[in-house]
Amino acid sequence: MSHTAPSPRPSRPPRAGASPSRRLALTVLSAAMLMTILDGSIVTVAMPAIQADLGFSPAGLSWTVNAYLIAFGGLLLLSGRLGDLIGRKTMFLAGNVVFTAASLLAGLATGPGTLIAARFLQGVGSAMASAVVLGILVTLFTEPGERAKAIGVFSFTGAAGASIGQVLGGVLTDALGWHWIFFINLPIGLATIALAIRTLPGERGIGLAAGADVIGAVLVTSGLMLGIYTVVKIEEYGWLAAHTLGLGAVSLVLLAAFVARQATARTPLMPLRIFRSRNVSGANLAQILTLSAMFAFQIIVALYMQKVLGYGALDTGLAMLPAAVAIGGVSLFLSARLNTRFGERAVLLAGLVLLFGAMCWLTRVPVNANYVTDLLPVMLLIAGGGLVLPALTTLGMSGARADDAGLASGLFNTTQQIGMAVGVAVLSTLAASRTEELLSAGESGAAALTGGYHLAFGIAAALLLAAFTVALVVLRQPGPEATTSDAAPVTPAARPETP
Repeated sequence: MSHTAPSPRPSRPPRAGASPSRRLALTVLSAAMLMTILDGSIVTVAMPAIQADLGFSPAGLSWTVNAYLIAFGGLLLLSGRLGDLIGRKTMFLAGNVVFTAASLLAGLATGPGTLIAARFLQGVGSAMASAVVLGILVTLFTEPGERAKAIGVFSFTGAAGASIGQVLGGVLTDALGWHWIFFINLPIGLATIALAIRTLPGERGIGLAAGADVIGAVLVTSGLMLGIYTVVKIEEYGWLAAHTLGLGAVSLVLLAAFVARQATARTPLMPLRIFRSRNVSGANLAQILTLSAMFAFQIIVALYMQKVLGYGALDTGLAMLPAAVAIGGVSLFLSARLNTRFGERAVLLAGLVLLFGAMCWLTRVPVNANYVTDLLPVMLLIAGGGLVLPALTTLGMSGARADDAGLASGLFNTTQQIGMAVGVAVLSTLAASRTEELLSAGESGAAALTGGYHLAFGIAAALLLAAFTVALVVLRQPGPEATTSDAAPVTPAARPETP
């Protein structure tokens, strides 16, 4: 005898603004993301000390970064979908446990192999936790105004983490030793786990039976990991090397097979219906283009200051500080108000115009630049990033069905990683090639470097123009019910736990 269980009834979450527990939950989510973002940048400062202490070869040292990036970028999409299936809170807690334990292992490492393994595990834990954060956030904050404020705080956390990571890494390494760049994660991780258990909503997810596609999981994870590995090794092997072309082709074949599998699988890991939403597809594409361009500011401007203008590490950090303050201040104090008043799409377009102006300005910086007149205006224009990122996040998540929120969150984080990786590979390689051409033509070293950087800034401006076009043509301002999809009705996000 068989029977059909009644469908779970959707529940309307209470208003987020008046609930201290929801504000505490936002703090927990932001702290977890801050820890992840810090870990991505804090290690770079300590790499010389790590190499000297553990005996890394120059090539092997890069794997302290690459191992983390490959695991993190390769598992985001899978982790996001698993969060929908088994419960986003469960995935978030498990990710923080893995990350915290891996941080302890990294801090105790006595050899290269142990540290690289620990960094890979840190990437796994970061992917598990961060892939579902946006999914949790949009279900906690359902009112458009409150959601805009929450995403503004979340974006501010990202800007702050990226800005202080290198400074904190230098302080900890000099004062206590490189081990402490990992040990610092232990109290933060344990506190995050304890508070998350108390504050995040408990839910079981929609069940593994709704998307237990093991073949699809293997295809997408291996394809993304191999693709990220190929990109991070382009500088070493070159664009047209057999190594790059061969591995890149295999990665594309694996990802194409994954898409084909999702179109025919009875329980797909990533239902392709999510891409029917203009906002999901458009926001993710615009994000790839925008973050690829932003690499020109985050990295190449710093290289220009050090290699052309002769700034030291501390001077460069101080020179970049106005940009970090501008981005963080706009995302925290201004973006939510503007999004509520004018709509995310209009604010996104305005932010992209500011970023485009910044990159165009950089195409004319001279060899002997004056900071106040040539660079400080760029630091202020780059505040457009504080408008772009919260608006893109809201638009990208608004197009997902409630039961796809974790998948949409994982997808959004995955395209972030793809955008940054593509920016690193494309802009740095083309800038280096242009510099070599100018050196061969008899230009001085400083002039040749500046010419190469000018090319990178020009390409970044073109990428931002493409992002503006995508936002203008594809994206639509979401309606009052921001969790509904423009392609499908909302279904319950999760089954509440029974006591």
